[in-house]
Amino acid sequence: MRNGERRGPGELEAEVLGVLWDAGEPVSATDVQQRLGGTLAYTTVVTILSRLFEKGVATREKRGRSFAYSPVDDEPGLAARRMRKVLDTETDRSGVLARFVSNLPADDERLLRDLLHESRD
Repeated sequence: MRNGERRGPGELEAEVLGVLWDAGEPVSATDVQQRLGGTLAYTTVVTILSRLFEKGVATREKRGRSFAYSPVDDEPGLAARRMRKVLDTETDRSGVLARFVSNLPADDERLLRDLLHESRD
């Protein structure tokens, strides 16, 4: 806890994931704990890293008697995976995509059109 405040849902996972992104190489739970300022219990860090692994957001490799963790994607990649996961649960994909695009601000819609055009070339 920071200054007696409780973290919001997912905030701790986001902080740990931020450490993995910043590290640029596989890191241990001890490394993550230290990079977060050493205020979290080691077991808490291990639990969060295990959850990230189980969710498919992080990979792990055996290093001695413990693991070293890496993110599966960068931040934009993770957001895209989340969006795809939501889309995959819907039965009316066309309707969901149409509604998504129709609710985009004009600049984002233009950007999406440009990206789609580039991907076809």
